[in-house]
Amino acid sequence: MFSPKLACCNLIADIPRLKTFALEHGFGGIDWSFTPENLPQTPAEESALFRSIEGLAPLEVRYHCAFHKTDLGDVDEERAKNAMILFQHLSRIVSKMNGHFLTLHIGLGRNTTHHLSWDRTIRRLTKLVQIASAMNVKICLENLGWGWTSRPDLYEKLIRKSGAWGTLDIGHAQVSPSIKSQIFEIEDFVSPHPERFLNAHVYHKETSQGHLPPSRTDDLEGRLALLSRLQLCTWWVLELHEEAALLRTLKFVRQFLRRHAQGEGPAAAR
Repeated sequence: MFSPKLACCNLIADIPRLKTFALEHGFGGIDWSFTPENLPQTPAEESALFRSIEGLAPLEVRYHCAFHKTDLGDVDEERAKNAMILFQHLSRIVSKMNGHFLTLHIGLGRNTTHHLSWDRTIRRLTKLVQIASAMNVKICLENLGWGWTSRPDLYEKLIRKSGAWGTLDIGHAQVSPSIKSQIFEIEDFVSPHPERFLNAHVYHKETSQGHLPPSRTDDLEGRLALLSRLQLCTWWVLELHEEAALLRTLKFVRQFLRRHAQGEGPAAAR
């Protein structure tokens, strides 16, 4: 029976309270987002982070990069080089903490791809995937709501040519211009390589207000049914950063999973 591990973000800064919150609500993991604000800068800060992550046990922890305008394929060589240094550094940190998954983006925080090089992106992402793999860390590429990774045809090429794994963000997919225009369907993000997806970000959709929760189970059902058919995608992050919205989403996701387990609904019928 398909049974994904449900995770929440590190939405609470106090680590003991984050752990208590996650366990009280039945989450199985924490998706830890690195940001410029919480990135350890010194060995002492790294050690403090390691202790914090250890303190989250028995919860599983996976990792996510949230660095705006930090791209391996920046047309500016110095900026691209610094991005590579940063992502290699994060891969080493994740490896030291016995983590195995690191999700990153292409074009996060940008509203144009004019400052990105396709060839450099492929070349540097391939190299990063190889370097991280040697440390037993899988680099997972997340689809965004705009840009190259919002287009299933280009997203597929980025994963295939670089050897990266996939993190499917169903809220980003919902608002992709390629999906809204019906040029592609959401299934097209995963259909070329369903075996490459290891993680999912679950919420209704992203707007200028941020990530919005569903209003009912039906808002998510078709997309959750798609995720449930991805055999290796067993890590579902409910990517809401406000507790009430997170718990509302958790309720609907659990309703879907109960129906799926009982053989009800479109997911079970396929």
